[in-house]
Amino acid sequence: MPLQFVYSNQDFVIDVCRSSGNGHRLASPPVKFDRIIQAGWRDRMERGLFRYHLGDLQTRILPGPHGYVAQLNVQRGTERRKPQEILSIQQEFDGKQFNFNRINPEEIIFEMMKSTEGDTDLHDNGPLHQPCRIVVLVNVSPLEFGHCLFVPDPSCCFPQTLTRFAIQVGIESVLLSSDPGFRVGFNSLGAFASVNHLHLHGYYLDHELKIESMPVKPLVPEKGFFRLLDFPAGFLFYTESEEVEKVARAICEVTDFLVDGNISHNLFLTRGCPPHDCIEKEKDHCSRKGVRIAVWPRISCFGAKEESAFNVALCELAGHLPFKNKKDYELTTEKDVIDIIQSYLLPDSEFLRLEQQLTCHLMDL
Repeated sequence: MPLQFVYSNQDFVIDVCRSSGNGHRLASPPVKFDRIIQAGWRDRMERGLFRYHLGDLQTRILPGPHGYVAQLNVQRGTERRKPQEILSIQQEFDGKQFNFNRINPEEIIFEMMKSTEGDTDLHDNGPLHQPCRIVVLVNVSPLEFGHCLFVPDPSCCFPQTLTRFAIQVGIESVLLSSDPGFRVGFNSLGAFASVNHLHLHGYYLDHELKIESMPVKPLVPEKGFFRLLDFPAGFLFYTESEEVEKVARAICEVTDFLVDGNISHNLFLTRGCPPHDCIEKEKDHCSRKGVRIAVWPRISCFGAKEESAFNVALCELAGHLPFKNKKDYELTTEKDVIDIIQSYLLPDSEFLRLEQQLTCHLMDL
């Protein structure tokens, strides 16, 4: 029987900051959520359940204003499971393909569930009736320390399409961690998702990313909806602990709109400072009490040849670049990175049209 972790809103960690200067996290004792993930992940690594041993990765910050965090992770590029053939963003779940009901049970770290005392939202999800159980398992081809997968009740066999419940779990997982380096992300089908079974990624990266404090333009601020004002072009939601359910609904409206329009997308969730068009106070820049959720609509990749240097998925768009070979890791410049990522983004005219459509869509709700 897997370890059970039951949480409530009272378990959210509010007082999280970044140190000024070096961009690293402030030392703070890990809370129960972090302790369970980290101890369970190390245990599975020591027991040889991963496809390769992941030690401290060679890391460098690329020169330039974007501060890209480059890491050399050759074995993830060579040893990971071959991605499934994906033909459509709306592809149905196929039980004959690999899915998370087929894993070694030893890969499960724990199951988490939100206490529903005084919280009707998880019981009142309209016609979806989403499950409340989340299975947390190790990613056996890890890209960084603590890399795990959050799978909403695997037995329900949901395809890799975001639901409001999954989005809320992602946001709440970030809030449950006391480490500003804990990130959560999602790749849709056609956006380098390798398994068509609903899951989110979570991992620790002990380096500040520009997305944590990037300036934004308000679009529908009352629903937490903004546009990123720097590369790569995308949208941003922001929430603090008391607004999670409302913002999760708005995010789901956007991702449903993208799925209906056959537009692939990546999400990245991280601790971040409140939305702004410019930072005026150092304390605001260091604040990490809320969660930033970046949404990048992008060109779909179905059976496309993978980039030799890195794939463009959730972590690369956020500024974390796992490189597959030493030469690219050592020689790639910020301009090279921007050129590669740009080739996967929507053309400017298409992005602006989508921005107008999404703004109207959210305002009409």
